[in-house]
Parts: sequence; structure tokens; C-alpha cells
Amino acid sequence: MNTNNSNLSSSKNLPPLPDDIAIRVDHVTIRFNMATEKVDNLKEYVIKLLKRQLMFQEFLAVKDVSFDIKRGEAWALVGTNGSGKSTILKAISGILRPYTGTIQINGNIAPLIELGAGFDPNLTARENIYLNGTVLGHSKKYMDEHFSEIVDFAELWDFLDSPIKNFSSGMKARLGFSVATMVYPDILIVDEILSVGDYKFKQKCQARMAEMMAGGTTLLYVSHDIATVRNLCTHAIWIDKGVIRQMGEVQSVCDAYMEGK
Repeated sequence: MNTNNSNLSSSKNLPPLPDDIAIRVDHVTIRFNMATEKVDNLKEYVIKLLKRQLMFQEFLAVKDVSFDIKRGEAWALVGTNGSGKSTILKAISGILRPYTGTIQINGNIAPLIELGAGFDPNLTARENIYLNGTVLGHSKKYMDEHFSEIVDFAELWDFLDSPIKNFSSGMKARLGFSVATMVYPDILIVDEILSVGDYKFKQKCQARMAEMMAGGTTLLYVSHDIATVRNLCTHAIWIDKGVIRQMGEVQSVCDAYMEGK
């Protein structure tokens, strides 16, 4: 996904972000409608929908959240499952649109949010590399030039012509990370997908992310591995039931989270 100082959530004419701000989340609320009754199949769902017999309950996954992230900083989102961390990342990536509030982005984003997202399970690893490259805006010539680099990092030479559907979750994560970080984006968003990799590959990914940050890439990271968060990030936001409990320097936020969760 490529954005350039863009507003992802509103048609309002907002002033451009200052050059030193990579991400601005301003009073964002994200709402979902949850069905209050069980519907067993699609036909029944459509009939009830047309007859206006479906009842929904409003659920606010994120509630009036605001923060700025400066260029080159590394921020983590911490919190228990269901706290709204991944929902915020999806909104920043443009996958979800906030119910209220605005999100502005300075630069291009490489989102690694859902394992296997962007892959066609029936295509081979080789074919999916080119498919992912196209989605990220790269030409075939460019992908040809960087193909060996991608496969070397993912360590998947022996499986290039196997369908992705036969890959383990760890292999998918390796391939997705390798393609997404082939070119250093302005903003890298990583949501827990590295948790499925083996220890050696996690270390390899963390080293690449550290190298990217040294080159000016902004990192937004979600993980339940607090030790990795402390080691990789400089700042953190503790999200609890859709609300920010605390944000600031990573060690103090992680200490508060571990004591209070």
C-alpha cells in the first residue's frame, strides 16, 4: 500500500502533517455491528436482511484513541487479546475505516498484519512472490532483480514450486516478511505474525527491522512477547478494551502493563 501524507478516514480537508510526523491518529473510534441472533446459513441471513429482521448490537472496538508517531520511531501496541490492537493497525493500514476521527499517514506503508494475506493458496511460492510484488507496486523487472534476495532471506529455495496451501504457518510468515521488507518502506507495520516462526528466523527478522529503523523506517509493532517489545521498540501504547491506558517510553509502559494486566 502506498500513501503520501494521506487522510485514510475522512473526506475533510486536513492540513498536511509536519515532516517529522509519520502517523497521526486523531480521536479515532471504530465500530462493529454484531448480530444478536444466530443465523445458520447465507440464505437465511439474506432473507432476514431483506425483511429487516436482523438485529445488531453496536460494539466499539476502539474508543476515541489519539496519538502521534514521529518518523524513525519504533512503537509497540501492547494489551490482552481483544483489546483493539490489531483493529488500530488495520485502520492505519487502510483496511478498516474509522467510525469517527481521522488517520493521516506520511509516506508508504508495508503492512504485515494477517498471516498469508496477499497470497493465493493455489499458486506456488514463486508465483506468489511476483503476485505480492505487484500488489506492493513493483514491476516484474524489479522483482526479477530482487528474486534471489527474497528467497535467500526466506530460506525457501527447496519449496519454490510448491503451492502456498502446503506451507506451514512459519513458512508463510518467512515469505511474507521477506517480500514486504525487500525494499525499506517509510512505515513498517507488523502484527504478531513472527510469533509463528522459529527462534533463528525471529532473530533474523528482528535484525532486519533494527537495520530498517537505523535507515529511518518507522515501526509499529504488535506482540505479546514483552521481552521483544522492550528490546525492539522505544515507545509503547497500552490498549485496554479499546481505550489507551498509558503511552510513552517503552520500559515504563511495559512495566505498568505487566503489573496491571
